[in-house]
Amino acid sequence: MELFVFVAASIMVLAGAIGVVTRSNPVHAALSMVLTLFGVAVMFVSLEAHFLAAVQVIVYAGAIVVLFLFVIMLLGVDKAEDVHTEPLKVQRPLALIVATGIAGVLVAAMFAGRDTIASGRASIDLPTVEDSDANTRQLARLIFSDYVVAFEVTSVLLVIAVVGTVLLARKRRGEKSEVSV
Repeated sequence: MELFVFVAASIMVLAGAIGVVTRSNPVHAALSMVLTLFGVAVMFVSLEAHFLAAVQVIVYAGAIVVLFLFVIMLLGVDKAEDVHTEPLKVQRPLALIVATGIAGVLVAAMFAGRDTIASGRASIDLPTVEDSDANTRQLARLIFSDYVVAFEVTSVLLVIAVVGTVLLARKRRGEKSEVSV
């Protein structure tokens, strides 16, 4: 049964990810992202990480995707735009410099934690049962020590998604908005 759940969740994640990349309609792409996030939540449940599965559904699939859909629908991106016009000439070189810096920080973090990565074991002290916030502290230690790269990559992907949403929703100069107040 575990194999079936894993295969089904993997198919959900892959189908949703392909849908995000291949859909030309931003609303359909955002809905494909919901499918991907639900597939990841199913994988968390199969690994008995119920807290992370709930956070995945509530925060990511619930709040963030709904925010993306709200912005997409509010700004009306169903018209074709010229995305080649640059509002700031230094935007691309500055983005390249920032991306190089982030990549350097990630490489430095991987070199600093290469012993932990190689051993595959966490060097944290597990809290005692009497501790009232033991699970939260243990989860925080794991996220910000052993899994910090995955945590940061996720945050970078969310920033990229927000930037992509803004790029899809921006209007050309001189074009009037259809939303009237």
